[in-house]
Amino acid sequence: MNGLLGFFAGLLGVSILIALVGIANTVSLSVVERRRELAVQRALGMTRGQLGATLLVEALLMAAVGGLVGTRFGLGYGALLARTTLSEDLVLAVPGWQLLGYVLLAAAAGVLAAVVPARRAARMVLPTGAG
Repeated sequence: MNGLLGFFAGLLGVSILIALVGIANTVSLSVVERRRELAVQRALGMTRGQLGATLLVEALLMAAVGGLVGTRFGLGYGALLARTTLSEDLVLAVPGWQLLGYVLLAAAAGVLAAVVPARRAARMVLPTGAG
């Protein structure tokens, strides 16, 4: 049983790594696609710090929603699997605080994955004569 739990923990670690790369990639693509919009925001008075903070909040929301949706699906499918394989009279104990901690950890990891793209966007300047 310990070997099986270790295997699933390894799979979870790989999936978290893939999710962090996905968040960084999504924020980077968002910056590239919205280059002119971000330049207009800077021209209208948004500071570099405010622009970077806006992109970090986007990443935070993306990671938090992903963590909540993933937790909800995991709870649902886990309950279905446990009921079908073990017993119909099964009482499930859900570690709520631990799951909340994981969602918060996912949100923090999403923000960390977006730091580099957000800093790059804050330093980006629209070329003169474009538009």
